[in-house]
Amino acid sequence: MPEGPEIRRAADSVEKALAGRAVEDVYFSAATLKPWEARLRGLELRSVDTIGKHMLCRFQDGTRIYSHNQLYGRWWVIRRPALPDTRRSLRMALHSATHSALLYSASDIDVVREKDLGAYPRLVSLGPDPLHPGVDAALVAERMTDRAFLRRGLAGLLLDQSFLAGLGNYLRSEILFSARIDPRASPADCSDACIRRLSRAVMAVTRRSYRTAGITNTPDNVRRLKSRGWSRDEFRFAVFGRQGQACHGCGGEIRRVVMAGRRLYYCGRCQKDPVV
Repeated sequence: MPEGPEIRRAADSVEKALAGRAVEDVYFSAATLKPWEARLRGLELRSVDTIGKHMLCRFQDGTRIYSHNQLYGRWWVIRRPALPDTRRSLRMALHSATHSALLYSASDIDVVREKDLGAYPRLVSLGPDPLHPGVDAALVAERMTDRAFLRRGLAGLLLDQSFLAGLGNYLRSEILFSARIDPRASPADCSDACIRRLSRAVMAVTRRSYRTAGITNTPDNVRRLKSRGWSRDEFRFAVFGRQGQACHGCGGEIRRVVMAGRRLYYCGRCQKDPVV
C-alpha cells in the first residue's frame, strides 16, 4: 500500500498539472457518484491536500473529492488526449484543457461537501501527518508519552493512523532501525533520550522518503552503495525487505519477523535491549 510520502508525491503531480485551472470534465466509475460529475464540471481545482494516505482534491466551492489508494490504486498525470498503457480499471478522472489526472484500481473514492468535512468519518480519527508544516519531532515525542500511546508496542503503534497519519510498513521498519530501537519495545520502555531519537527518526525518515521518491537509506549509505554498482532496489532501504543480508552499519544479519500482523525487518545487533 502506498504510504504518506507516495500519496503526497502523487498529490504534488495532480496539483502541478491541474490546480488553478477549470476542470473541464469529471468521471467517476461508481454509480453513486455520477450525479457529482455535472456539479463539479467547470469548477476550478484550487488545491490537492493530503492527510497521511488520504487525498483531498479541493474545488473552488469547497467541495472535496476524497480518495484512498488502498493496496493497488495508482495515479497517472498525463497530457491530453493520451492515456496510459494499462489494464487497470479507471475509477476517477479529472480533465483540464491540457492534462488528465487519472486514478486507477482504487475504489475508496467519495465526494465531501465543505460543511461535512470536519465530521467526515475517514478523517476525524487521524493523527498528525509528519509531512505537514507545523508537525515536528517535539510533537511526535509528546504523543509518544501520551497516556493513550505510552504502553503500546512500537511495532503496532507506528502503524496506527490515529497516532500518526501516513506511516506504514516500510516506514515502520526503517524508522525503528534509524533510531536503533528494538521493535518489541514500547514508549514506556524508552528513556527520554530514546524518545527524542525515535521522534527525530520519524520526521527524518518520512521526509527523506518524500524527497527521494521512496529512498529511506541514509545519503552516505546511498552514495557508498551506488559507487559499488548497487541498483536503486538494492540501496533503497536500510533493512526493509533485506532479510538475511548484512546490515549496512554493523554487518550483522537482517532479520524478518511478523509483528502487529505485518512483516517487520530489523538488525539484531543495532536494535538491542536495553533501550537507552
